[in-house]
Amino acid sequence: MNFRNLNTWELGMKLTKTIYEVTEKFPDSERFALANQLQRAAVSIPSNIAEGSARGHTKEYIQFLFQARGSIAEVITQLELAKMLGYVEESVVNDIFIQIDDLYKMINATIKTLKEKYLDH
Repeated sequence: MNFRNLNTWELGMKLTKTIYEVTEKFPDSERFALANQLQRAAVSIPSNIAEGSARGHTKEYIQFLFQARGSIAEVITQLELAKMLGYVEESVVNDIFIQIDDLYKMINATIKTLKEKYLDH
């Protein structure tokens, strides 16, 4: 499967780009702390989608999609903290949460489809 054609991967990449743009504005003191943690969690989302889709088994793919969802939870938590610390405006966080919500729903739909089509008989 060519993961670059997956809508979930595309949305994950767009979210990651957005996170990098937002964290560029964090204070220098956060460059290797919260900013780096947030970037790594964001990168993990499309990375897990890609790796899972390249696996030979549906169960493995689903497991990597669950890992991507876990990374989404990390991103949400870290964005909330960045907002609390005043590093990012609430309106920016809310816009990112819209992206996250769309991606999360798409990942859930993919998991459901994979389970129904390949695992539930």
